[in-house]
Amino acid sequence: MALDLFVTMHVRDHDPARDWYARLLGADPTFVATPTESVWELAERRWLVVEQVPEHAGHGVVTVFRDDVDAFLAAASGRGIEPDRRETYDGGIVKTVFRDPDGNELGISGALPS
Repeated sequence: MALDLFVTMHVRDHDPARDWYARLLGADPTFVATPTESVWELAERRWLVVEQVPEHAGHGVVTVFRDDVDAFLAAASGRGIEPDRRETYDGGIVKTVFRDPDGNELGISGALPS
């Protein structure tokens, strides 16, 4: 069974949000669906959508598990994007939380280096 996953972050103003996500992710959108909706393919068949829906902006929460958390954080920092907070869990897992300009939460999680 083929399965694609689309996660949507609603924002007040598409263009500044698109620019912020491009800096965080280190890439322009994979495609622009409409003038108020941009889409990034984070991994094969796994998509992040940023869509202008002002009445729902700021309530999104998404966590992405990566195997290169430290490299991702360093690259994001180099592009001027810093995390809001970092959480460490039992079992050697870390979650670094970023908040977009509307307050949506994007967590980057992974295993701590051994």
